[in-house]
Order: sequence, then C-alpha cells, then structure tokens
Amino acid sequence: MIVIPAIDLLGGKAVRLVRGQRDSATVFSDQPWTLAKDFVAAGAQRIHVVDLDGAFSGAPENREAIERIAGEATVPIQLGGGLRERSEIDAALATGATFAVIGTAAVKNAEMVARACADHPGRIVIAVDAKDGQVAVEGWVETSAVSAVELGRRAEGWGAAALLYTDVARDGAGAGPDVERTADLARAVGIPVIASGGVGSLDDLRALADAAIPMVIVGRALYDRRFSLKEAIAAC
Repeated sequence: MIVIPAIDLLGGKAVRLVRGQRDSATVFSDQPWTLAKDFVAAGAQRIHVVDLDGAFSGAPENREAIERIAGEATVPIQLGGGLRERSEIDAALATGATFAVIGTAAVKNAEMVARACADHPGRIVIAVDAKDGQVAVEGWVETSAVSAVELGRRAEGWGAAALLYTDVARDGAGAGPDVERTADLARAVGIPVIASGGVGSLDDLRALADAAIPMVIVGRALYDRRFSLKEAIAAC
C-alpha cells in the first residue's frame, strides 16, 4: 500500500482541519512547499494537496503556493479543492499537478466531469466524500442524495483513474479509518480506491493494507508526530 502525505492549504499556509470544519484549523507551516520537499526526501511517491479555500469558495485560491509545491516535489501531485469548472481542471493539470481531484462537480456537473475524464485519461481522481454512506459536497457542508457506491460506479464508467474515499466524520480526528466502508467501495468498483480520513496509528495503516486498499492518504497523524512518514511506509 502506498502512503500519500497530505498538504492542506488555507490562506497559503499548511493546515489541518477536524471533520472539515474551517474554524478547527491548526497551522503547521507558512511555507508548505518545504513540507513537499521533506516528504519526498522521506520516501513519498505521491503528494496530496488540497486548496481548502477553493473547496469552501468554489474556485481555486492558492495557486502560488500550489505552483511552488509542484516545483519542489519530484513526485506526482494530486490536487483538489474548488475544481468545479472545466477551465479550472485544465489549469490544475497544466500548472504542475499530475492528477486533478474532483468532488462537488462529480455530483452537480457529471457530464462535464465525464468529458474531463475522457480528455485527460488516467489523470482524474473522483473524490467520494461520505457522511453515513452519502456523498457530501460544497466543502462537505451539504449532503447529497447520491450514495458513495453509486458515485464510485459512475466514476468508473467515466474512465476515472481512481476514487478518493473519505469518511468526513473521521477526517482529522485520528479515530481510525472506516476500513469496512472503504473495502466495500473497493469491492464494488474496478478502479483503485484511495483511503482517507481518520488514520491515527500504524495499526490503522496495517488494517487498510490487510483489506487490500492500494493507497492511503495520511495528514494530521504525520503533523502531530504520531509516526513518521518513513515509519508509515515501512508499516505498509
């Protein structure tokens, strides 16, 4: 299982939120590009970057920081947050990101996202952010009528490269990932599922690996120094 460290951007700084709540932000660095360099040195094969301002406002807002992160990293970057228009998806892929992560638009503008998957084969990741099995949108402040499995199957049909499954209630809380629902989604589709949300220990990583999940995103546990990236990679 590949461990993907996360850098979440708010106001140009690297932060972590608890359960996606903006007022829960803890700032970890005002130079997030240095984190990317450190992650690569520790063995990262990919880095997950989220423009939180973009996720809340609906349009990317941290372009300068993102470009600097892409410049420092020598591994693929997957970028999400506010990519709700085709022009924004294209721009993200043109300015350093290897993968564009799309959430809200996959529910609210499915036709556009399907075309983006066709035009950028192997480079679109669909974010399946779930609350009690239903997909959350608009920076996780709204719950849709679409189930996680339904969205996953739609994305597979569009030709998406992968799914990024996050249990919103667990994100940033360190209470353990939802291994069962992540594995259920992985069994329901034929494309890779990236686990995210709730990883707080090396045992959490081992549980996901035992469930045959191919990739996992780790954020706050790294910043809180519960374990190092090197230790996480070794555990997987």
